[in-house]
Amino acid sequence: MGKNYIDIENDRGETLRYRKHINGRGLIAHGAKVHASALVEAGAYVEPGVQVAAGAHIGRGAWIEPDAVIGPEAEIAPHAHIGPGAAVGARAKIGVRAVVGAGARIETDSLIGDDVAIAAGEHVATDGRGLRLAA
Repeated sequence: MGKNYIDIENDRGETLRYRKHINGRGLIAHGAKVHASALVEAGAYVEPGVQVAAGAHIGRGAWIEPDAVIGPEAEIAPHAHIGPGAAVGARAKIGVRAVVGAGARIETDSLIGDDVAIAAGEHVATDGRGLRLAA
């Protein structure tokens, strides 16, 4: 049986240790909290300080930056990027290759489409079709 972790050097020359999540084999940095029922697919990265709630699904190749929060049953599609300190609400869906900027907030049950970019600090609420709701 192979080792359950990998060490990666970041841009500042620091070595970060990632463990393979039991459910999906995605890489979870030391200091991140990922619920055991969450699915983190192989090739996904969850950085230090991130919180991933029960039933969340992080797709292959997704990148969740430090201190982001992923709500219960949220779905992050493959190759999506969630910026540092961003929050994705419960049952929200983030599309393929979508980018959620630093500190952005995605409300509960919102739908962010494929290839959509949400600006840093933006607060977004949508209906079930992905149409933005008035603030």
